[in-house]
Amino acid sequence: MKQLWVLVGLLVLAGCKTMEGAMPWIDAGNQMAKSAGYDTDSKLAAGIKEALITGTDRASTQLSQTGAFNLKLPAAAQPVADTLRQFGFGSYVDKVETAMNRGAEQAVAEAAPVFKQAISNMSVNDALGIIRGGDTAATSYFRGETESSLRQRYQPIVEENLKKTGFYDQYKSLLAVYDKLPLTNKPNLNLESYVIDNSMDELYTRIGEQEALIRQNPMQQGSALLGAVFGSGQGG
Repeated sequence: MKQLWVLVGLLVLAGCKTMEGAMPWIDAGNQMAKSAGYDTDSKLAAGIKEALITGTDRASTQLSQTGAFNLKLPAAAQPVADTLRQFGFGSYVDKVETAMNRGAEQAVAEAAPVFKQAISNMSVNDALGIIRGGDTAATSYFRGETESSLRQRYQPIVEENLKKTGFYDQYKSLLAVYDKLPLTNKPNLNLESYVIDNSMDELYTRIGEQEALIRQNPMQQGSALLGAVFGSGQGG
């Protein structure tokens, strides 16, 4: 069994600057393990899935904490915000920005079931492609598989938190008037989309950072299985 982990451990050699340099060892390790009767591809897929679970859980936990986000009103809305502050209504701006951030933090919690479903659906071929990819190959794949479903879950949560401020209703009224103006190239003043886009971008960025950490130091960041798939393999 130990020999199997050594073979699998050769998949990503420590010291290789690029995945191209490790490819001969990846292919040789796969073939040797298969000849010995082990389903190497299946174990690789399990390692990738564990890496994704580890990375997404950490990213979601970090961003669901109060104060994790620091979203401000979009640049297009700053003239409105500045005017309110000039007339002593800055507290309304503060309230809506607080609601935006709380909404983003609460929406992150909704990511977990979407992520787990995508991980469950991942094929062995998908996993092998990720191993051969760059530092954030898994995150790129993952975003393509989950972004649409995640957006649907985020929408009602963000809306609910924005509705908790009195300023939000006024802002919606302003949008209704603004959208009817005969202007071209109007900036986006949709708060819901703004919060969703920014919070999702930050979430996938954090997942990518976690993936890079796992690839750089799998035994420290994850488990023995991650070490076998992403590490250098230690004999003895």
